[in-house]
Amino acid sequence: MNKAIDTAIIFGGTGFIGTHLAQHWLRERLANKMVLVDLAPPREEPYSAELQSALKDGRASYVRGDVRNSAWREHLPERADLIFNLAAIHREPGHKPHEYFETNLQGAENVCSWAASVHCNRIVFTSSISPYGPSEEMKNESTPPAPETPYGRSKLAAEKIHQEWQAACSERKLLILRPGVVFGPGEGGNVTRLLRSLMKGYFVYMGNRQTRKAGGYVKELSHTAQFGLEHQDRSGEAFTLLNFSMNPTPALEEFVEAIQKAAGVSRNPLSVPRSLLLGASYPIDAVAKTFRIRQPISPVRVRKLFRSTSVDPKGLRDLGYKWKYTLEEAFVDWKRELPRDFAR
Repeated sequence: MNKAIDTAIIFGGTGFIGTHLAQHWLRERLANKMVLVDLAPPREEPYSAELQSALKDGRASYVRGDVRNSAWREHLPERADLIFNLAAIHREPGHKPHEYFETNLQGAENVCSWAASVHCNRIVFTSSISPYGPSEEMKNESTPPAPETPYGRSKLAAEKIHQEWQAACSERKLLILRPGVVFGPGEGGNVTRLLRSLMKGYFVYMGNRQTRKAGGYVKELSHTAQFGLEHQDRSGEAFTLLNFSMNPTPALEEFVEAIQKAAGVSRNPLSVPRSLLLGASYPIDAVAKTFRIRQPISPVRVRKLFRSTSVDPKGLRDLGYKWKYTLEEAFVDWKRELPRDFAR
């Protein structure tokens, strides 16, 4: 950014990505004040110490709010210079199909409506690579979307809502980021489970060593958002779409090797035939549903293990973005921030 803005609002601001994004903006002095809108209160973790300090001294504040309604409007400032819309439900499986649309579309409508009402002319929207649909073929920003899941379709529709907001006024600027899996301290998702299974020694390959998984470190995503906004300042571009991933897109085996190097361990994971795991997932899932038992094994999740998310960050590369972290450096930084995730 050319200079620090006065007020930035982050919808979804106390979640995993929002916490790191807020700390980046405060650390780099890109905003004088951060307002975090979310259902959950701010995290009190070792990696969120900077945000906790900012909440105490007034540089950051928290507003409890649900993007599906607009009750939070009266608690926000009368003006804002920049809005980040991170709010979404995304876990697949985990929600009924209509829930993705209710949250992701209604949230987009409400955020864009509020932006217009306070004359905020800049929005950063974090979408997803899900609108591309599953495929082993590499995709970039010019690839036509072909979402196959309710989540992917809802994210693509939410993109269109933001684009309509931008097109309604020549002074408005919109940056859409399509991240793959975002990982780091506090993620608690697939990469955290991979990390912990390696540390505990029970990780096995399931015929997916070379499965490509687009994604990147959460702190890299913060740098990417800053870079995209600075690009718009320099170029005058009103709408920018950028994929977010490591460059090049790593395979699962590369994730495993990077984690082991960062942790200082040496494992030789076994390989299990995918047909065996997929076949076992059906009865396990059926029994779990019958007795209402929460467990991580389902046919949907197992199939995702075998599917590549081959998405190329071509837009970032073409604009000259310099990645801040290699895959190994990302895990080294994660270990420094939250060593308990690397406990053996």
